[in-house]
Amino acid sequence: MGNASSMLTQYDIEEVQEHSNYLFSQQEIASLYQRFCQLDRNAKGFISADEFLSVPEFAMNPLSQRLLKMVDGLNFKDFVAFLSAFSTKARIHHKIEVIFKVYDSDGNGRVSFNDILEVLRDLSGSFMSDEQREKVLIQVLQEAGYTRESHLMLDDFIKVFGSSGLKMEVEVPID
Repeated sequence: MGNASSMLTQYDIEEVQEHSNYLFSQQEIASLYQRFCQLDRNAKGFISADEFLSVPEFAMNPLSQRLLKMVDGLNFKDFVAFLSAFSTKARIHHKIEVIFKVYDSDGNGRVSFNDILEVLRDLSGSFMSDEQREKVLIQVLQEAGYTRESHLMLDDFIKVFGSSGLKMEVEVPID
C-alpha cells in the first residue's frame, strides 16, 4: 500500500478506516489514496516535505513549516490518520490535539507564551507589531486564567478551546 502502481484492497481500506477511527468512508479513503499517489511522485510509499509543498494551498499556509514537521514522511495510513482531524466527524478533542502539536513546535508537551507568540507572528505577519501581539496574547491568557509565565499542557488547550465551536474541516471529493 502506498505507491502508484499498487491498488488498495478491501482489507487495506478497512485497515486504514480503523486506523483513522472510521472518520472517512471507504469511498473517501479510495479518493484520498488517489491523491496520495499523485503527491508521492516517486512512488516511495510516503510523502516528503517537498511533495507536500507542491500543493499550493499547503505551501501558501502561514503555518506550513510547522505543519511540515508533522507530515513529512507520512505513509498512506498515517496520512489519512492525520487528515482525520479535519473530518467533519472528528471530535473537538482530536482537533485540539492537532492544534496543540502545531503550537508545541519543540514537542516537549508544553506550550509557552513564546510558542504562542511565534504562531501569532506566522499568522498575522506584518499586520500586527510584536508589541500588539504580546498585548493581545497577555489579555487572552489572563481572561483564561493564565499568565505570561504559564506553560499550557494539552488539557489546558482543551479547556480553552473545547467550547469554542472550532471549525477545522476539509472536504474529500469523491470521484
